[in-house]
Amino acid sequence: MSASITNPSAPTGKSKASGTPGRTIAILLVTLIAFTALAFIQGTTKVRLGLDLRGGTSVTLTPRVSEGGKVTSAAIDQAVSIIRQRVNSLGVAESEVTAQGSGTNRQIVISVPGQTGQRIVQLVGQTAELRFRQVLAEGTPNSVTAAADTKTATLPAGVTPALNAQYAALDCTKAANLQGGGVDLPNAPVVACNRQGTNKYILAPAQVLGNMISKASAAIDQQGASGWYVLLSFNGEGTSKFGALTQSVTKLAQPQNQVAIVLDGLVVSAPRINEAILTGNAQISGNFTQTDASDLANVLKYGALPLAFTQGEVLQVSPTLGSDQLHAGLLAGALGLFLVLLYSLLYYKGLGLVTVGSLAISGAITFLSFLLLGKWIGFTLTLAGIAGAIVSVGITADSFIVYFERLRDEVREGRTLRSAVETGWKRARHTIIVADFVSLIAAVLLYFFAVGSVRGFAFTLGLTTVVDLVVVFAFTKPLVTIFANTHFFNSGSKFSGFSAKSLGTITGKEGK
Repeated sequence: MSASITNPSAPTGKSKASGTPGRTIAILLVTLIAFTALAFIQGTTKVRLGLDLRGGTSVTLTPRVSEGGKVTSAAIDQAVSIIRQRVNSLGVAESEVTAQGSGTNRQIVISVPGQTGQRIVQLVGQTAELRFRQVLAEGTPNSVTAAADTKTATLPAGVTPALNAQYAALDCTKAANLQGGGVDLPNAPVVACNRQGTNKYILAPAQVLGNMISKASAAIDQQGASGWYVLLSFNGEGTSKFGALTQSVTKLAQPQNQVAIVLDGLVVSAPRINEAILTGNAQISGNFTQTDASDLANVLKYGALPLAFTQGEVLQVSPTLGSDQLHAGLLAGALGLFLVLLYSLLYYKGLGLVTVGSLAISGAITFLSFLLLGKWIGFTLTLAGIAGAIVSVGITADSFIVYFERLRDEVREGRTLRSAVETGWKRARHTIIVADFVSLIAAVLLYFFAVGSVRGFAFTLGLTTVVDLVVVFAFTKPLVTIFANTHFFNSGSKFSGFSAKSLGTITGKEGK
């Protein structure tokens, strides 16, 4: 009669989930390939570099004091906050918005990475002084009078000889008059050009102001009639005043039945009002492109700047770090990665191949994330971000070590390697998750409570921590499971990492 003794914790037959590790890795690799193809399809083959690595655009905004107003530190600080929100809403990372100087001489300096910085700087520097004004007179860009009939020289109602003189003096064909930022007192009539310089207007005092807007968003006419436009929602006061304004002009003759939408002293649109709008919702149209509509909505969404600003000279900023320093930083990161891999292979031997593969997958996912996030949300990589990525190598390696050491402990306690893979994982994954969540919480707090380059470090650290969790669960553990089913690792070969000497169950002399 024959008998046998078996380990009750070892699997006695083929596991139903034996194919699961392979499928998990295959899904991960297919996903990686798909996102790589997506990056190439979108033409995203280079990581967007930040201001310190590739330079960018910088402009100085000097506060302009309007009649009866004054520059205060509180107003400057509020303007800095609003401009920073506008930049972030456009998906531009690693921008710098700072106040410089002291007292009444304070200025705001905006630095934005890349060649598109000039457009963004001009956009965020708008004061966003939005007014809704009734049109009193409209004419060609160089009209000499607002009178509809030049023979009788009868001026429209509400137009004074002084306003007519201002109207005649304004030449909307000159570029200098299309820059905006002119005097736009809400309680007084004004003379203004439209943004294209094709018309000029005499406008009544404003009845609805930009601070009465509660929401702003860009949308497109699905029928294709008006293209892109901006939708506005007013608060209670704005709803009431806008309703009264539109109701008062509906029965008037043209152009007095038009309401001009004026932004920073320029007419964006001057639509004719056919009926009163009492719902508190309005639409700004003006032959907008998608970029124009989105930019205008973002500017209005974050409110008007408390001060008007004069834009100084726009300068191209050189990288604050030379190519030598950048290459030195990358070399240091590569050397650190090489040492981690070398240590893993020397200490864990064959099991170290899991570290090599996992770090390779982690690096590929991180690089693809940098590419795609740069395209989708404007993420830019700075030296601080590179530092966050280098730190993440240690976080990722720490996850491997926790699992590998737990796995070795299970084998030392007498379990077979196949059994130890599962029991060791159950005990190690809690530690891995907690450690990564601690890093993630720190990254989130840094991102929301810091400014400038620290946010770049925090964002990269948080992103790579999430990548670490994905790689450990979807690649590292499944690969160890596959290795555990091979003869090389189960035999206790001295190169497997599970020999008696590697496990420390015998001394070096005994292992010879």
